[in-house]
Amino acid sequence: MTLIVRALRPGDPDDAEGFARVRRAALPFMLASAESVAFDAAHAHPESHYRQFAAFEEGELVGTAQVGIAHDSPDPGVGYANVYVHPDRQRRGAGALIVRTAEEYLADAGATTVYSWVLDAPANRAFAERHGYRSSRSAHFLRLDLATGALPPLQEPPAGVELVPATAFEDDPRPLFGLDAETTADEPSDVDTEMTDYEHWLDQTWNHPLLSRELTTVALVDGRPAAFSAARTDGSNRYGTAMTGTARAHRGRGLAKLAKNDSLHRARAAGLTEAFTGNDTDNGPMLAINKWFGYEICATEVRYVRELG
Repeated sequence: MTLIVRALRPGDPDDAEGFARVRRAALPFMLASAESVAFDAAHAHPESHYRQFAAFEEGELVGTAQVGIAHDSPDPGVGYANVYVHPDRQRRGAGALIVRTAEEYLADAGATTVYSWVLDAPANRAFAERHGYRSSRSAHFLRLDLATGALPPLQEPPAGVELVPATAFEDDPRPLFGLDAETTADEPSDVDTEMTDYEHWLDQTWNHPLLSRELTTVALVDGRPAAFSAARTDGSNRYGTAMTGTARAHRGRGLAKLAKNDSLHRARAAGLTEAFTGNDTDNGPMLAINKWFGYEICATEVRYVRELG
């Protein structure tokens, strides 16, 4: 058996589609497409040292890794390597070879710590621990049946609140950048994040091929963005929530619920049949909101960390 790991050639349609295929098989609750794989490589921040690695068994792409440096963290040397092998090709050496390749690459890029998400299954956790990783926080993937599930009815926004799609900001999305940066900074995480680069946000987030501006809903308070629910679609019948959040000054008013409910109703009206989202296991408020919508936990992943050197 010939097994090799090399950097992905995202400009190669076979590489990009193979990478997306493995990601969809390993993580069916996350959206991925050949276009998004190529886009992520082409639009990564230079300081992130972002690289996609792929494992090939007898020429077939069977494993993937997304590797880089958390360039927007105030702490230096924080790296990440998220490794996934096709479920039908596990326990044949691909994962171990990708991990070794990713760690060597990150060490050369200046990383001293590596974080990695691992699906919460005994074999996966044992694999991480054999490679010197220790567990930290965890997060749930959640699924909602949009085709037959009963969404909460749409509610009339309170006085002074208006719900609009993100397309309303196509001429000037900077207010959404500010809201995204504030809510991202408050997300539960092992690594602090400071979003300050508006041009990079425009390039990598606002223009991302999976982002649906039509299905993303923004709650305005007195005409200014106060909450939002960012939607992703991949050209199939699937919908994903990339982020839902509320500005600090407006929390506790149910604005995130309003925005997400509006987005879900429009997604169903557009013919989408499955909705996915994810929440940190300690994020009680968002888990409660998603339970109210009818989401059910479909998988859990654990964040693992290893010190290099």
